[in-house]
Amino acid sequence: MWVAVGVLGNNGKSRGISENYPSVVNVGGLFTFNSAIGRSAVPAIVAAIEDVNSDTTILKHTKINLILQDTNCSGFLGTVQAMQLTGNDIIAALGPQSSGIAHVISHVANELQVPLLSFATDPTLSSLQFPYFLRTTTNDYFQMYAIADLVEYFGWREVVAIFVDDDYGRNGISVLSDALAKKRAKISYKAAFIPGGPKSDIDSLLVGVNLLESRVVVVHVNPDSGLNIFSVAKRLGMMSRGYVWIATDWLPSVLDSSDNIDSDTANLLQGVIALRHHTPDSDLKKRFSYRWRNIINKETSRFNSYALYAYDSVWLLARALDTFLNRGGNVSFSDDQKLRDSNGSTLHFKSLRIFDQGPNLLQILTESSFIGLSEQVRFDSDKNLIRPAFDVLNIGGTGSRRLGYWSNYSGLSIVPPEILYTKPPNTSSSNQHLYSVLWPGETTTKPRGWVFPNNGNPLQIAVPNRVTFPDFVTKDKGPLGARGFCIDVFEAAVELLPYPVPHQYILYGDGRRNPMFDNLVNDVAQNVRIFRFPFLHDITKYDAAVGDVTITTNRTRIVDFTQPFMESGLVVVAPVKEVKSSPWSFLMPFTWQMWGVTGIFFLFVGSVVWILEHRMNADFRGPPRQQLVTVFWFSFSTMFFSHRENTVSTLGRLVLILWLFVVLIINSSYTASLTSILTVQQLSSRIQGMDTLISSSDPIGIQDGSFAYKYLIDELNIAESRLRILKTRAEYVNALQQGPGGGGVAAIVDELLMLTCSCPAQSANSVRSDGSSQEVDGDLDSPLAIDLSTAILQLSENGELQRIHDKWLSRDKCSAQTNPIDESRLSLKSFWGLFLICGIAFFVALLVFFGRVCWQYSRYSAEGEPHDVESHPSRRTLRTPSFKELIDFVDKKEAEIKEMLRRKSGDSRDIRVKAPMGEQLRFQNRLVPAILPTLLRA
Repeated sequence: MWVAVGVLGNNGKSRGISENYPSVVNVGGLFTFNSAIGRSAVPAIVAAIEDVNSDTTILKHTKINLILQDTNCSGFLGTVQAMQLTGNDIIAALGPQSSGIAHVISHVANELQVPLLSFATDPTLSSLQFPYFLRTTTNDYFQMYAIADLVEYFGWREVVAIFVDDDYGRNGISVLSDALAKKRAKISYKAAFIPGGPKSDIDSLLVGVNLLESRVVVVHVNPDSGLNIFSVAKRLGMMSRGYVWIATDWLPSVLDSSDNIDSDTANLLQGVIALRHHTPDSDLKKRFSYRWRNIINKETSRFNSYALYAYDSVWLLARALDTFLNRGGNVSFSDDQKLRDSNGSTLHFKSLRIFDQGPNLLQILTESSFIGLSEQVRFDSDKNLIRPAFDVLNIGGTGSRRLGYWSNYSGLSIVPPEILYTKPPNTSSSNQHLYSVLWPGETTTKPRGWVFPNNGNPLQIAVPNRVTFPDFVTKDKGPLGARGFCIDVFEAAVELLPYPVPHQYILYGDGRRNPMFDNLVNDVAQNVRIFRFPFLHDITKYDAAVGDVTITTNRTRIVDFTQPFMESGLVVVAPVKEVKSSPWSFLMPFTWQMWGVTGIFFLFVGSVVWILEHRMNADFRGPPRQQLVTVFWFSFSTMFFSHRENTVSTLGRLVLILWLFVVLIINSSYTASLTSILTVQQLSSRIQGMDTLISSSDPIGIQDGSFAYKYLIDELNIAESRLRILKTRAEYVNALQQGPGGGGVAAIVDELLMLTCSCPAQSANSVRSDGSSQEVDGDLDSPLAIDLSTAILQLSENGELQRIHDKWLSRDKCSAQTNPIDESRLSLKSFWGLFLICGIAFFVALLVFFGRVCWQYSRYSAEGEPHDVESHPSRRTLRTPSFKELIDFVDKKEAEIKEMLRRKSGDSRDIRVKAPMGEQLRFQNRLVPAILPTLLRA
């Protein structure tokens, strides 16, 4: 009984397992077997299926049955094979490698809920439109951004794109165009050819590419036809010095899967830069390389990166299916109701059935994460593999050399991405590095990336046919057809270029009025074709413009400018009137505060010097009236350094030296300011600049064709009704002379460089210019603009630019009014430091002087009256000194004071000898409080 129960239990368990775990599941495979990708991917898929079926740790009760279909490089056959494949109740499909087939079969996969693990790299195969499309290789979106970083790294601005005209080629190049635009570069020409077209089409295509300006060529084609492009390019001499060739991952896929590269093929690819999917070296990858040698039915002994992605795709599906079954998933199919017509009968696609649990399996696939041969296999929110990276290769000899790596995490680097992933991301330009490159022509010098077009057509250069200020550029009857300052600068710059630039000038404008420069810039930006009369069939276009075209922000957005060779900006030209000299002009150099403080200090200095010199200098003594006159005379005579009185005291001399230094500075400043007022400040105008012009309501003159017209309206909000268009120099003069009241203008807003031209003789003294300049720099994106800018800088350095300037523009300039007179007057704030130093010095000198006087007076009073002491020895009498006595003491001469102190000192010694010691002490104690009130009153 126990054995029977055990057997029945085992049978029941087996039935449960067989019900939950199907013994076999079908998985489809869509590849072109006889292709560079198919020859590596198909054997890798077969090997992976064998490994999964023999692995006891995964899908223990289920085997994977692989159903392969050969698309044979045909979109139609591939679509048919895909439809047949989906009729085999497959739970998932590996492939296809073609983007065109992937677009078609993705619609079927969406309908049948079958996950599609594809190698198609078309960026437009998005997860939103095709939710069941799961890309198990790197998206071309990242590859195109890697190429854009390469173009920026080497400093190129334009590239030519050669691509196959299908979904793979068109959509990849479209992403490249967007990526280059973010790097301020562009695709100058898109050269497309038909997939599988004859070699003659490639020949014609490259002949046209060779006539273009750009020499940077990006090749994005199918692996099986790409080498034909380099074969034709080699024959046309396009693999020589000066060319740059960048190939996408198709080229390494061909080279890596080839048994050997013959010398002829290697010679075609010398100097080419290529991108290859980056797969880090690991033990798993090494074991797979050893395993590859033992795989049977393989066509080559080598494999490319698609073999690693194919192997990982199988294991990705196996792991997801194992999780799906372990979670209780059931592999079942049902008929699609959408395949019935309006009568309810089934259409011809009877074998197409929906995988019921497809959404669950798809969710598990997108959430999977494991380490495979190609590093970590995990998907982001857009169902792209995380951490896309490429090896940057340089083809040379019979192999390739790694220049570095690219990843969307850190850009270009010589450090492997898996090491940089452990550090903070840094994509700054200073952090981008690659090893040196061997370019086509076996040179290490970086190609310029462009040449002058070799199509035999000269540059069509538009020049403004100016009416006013023709010295800049205007019509000429000579062979060039134009002349002027700008023409000479351009011709001199072209002579310095290392290559010829054939060009032809075309006058822009009717010659009756200045052309609109904004229209000129727009026509150059749009390459507008025009009809030149009288031959309507003679069609040309503007390739560039030469002239006095001001660089503004709006213009730099649509065209490229060279280095400016003249200062630009806006100035205000206004009528002025001569300022007549006033009889009080001599007072204008100083403000009234300055005059007042200076006068006070003159009197103060005279008083200080009189005090310091009065006791010892006979020049400062005499009757009070004479001394008052001396103070005033001495004070103001120091202004001219003509004082007759000598100073004998030390303090007086120090004060006088410091004051004479201040007087020297004041005199020099007064002389300079008065000279400026009487000679320079001759012009005056009520329009002092742009601010006063905006705040007024007077008419404003504008040069015909100038950008200032729109600038005043759009930027400064000046009413359009206030603007007057002036077409000739005579209108300039008349409008300024008439003024706002006579039908003229209050001022003219003109470009600064126009003022370098000569002004009309009759208005040479009747205009002024505001000193402000609103200058805007331009872009330097065009290769020709960069070389011309370098040439212009050379002209500036060697003096040739100045010589051309003197030839055309070195004439009498319009008079310019500087700042108003009030702004030139000297105020107290310019000299308060000097006055402060003088005041402190004078105060210190007086303090020292009065301190010495007090000390002398205290000695004089302390000695007392000797006769009183002698006559009354028994009692002490101390008289309080009066203020009059103190003043009399101060007024005495220094010699008299010294004599009195000497004499009294001798008498005091005699009295001290006669008087008792106690009386002497009491006399000294009473003397101090008696003198202090007198000093305080003084």
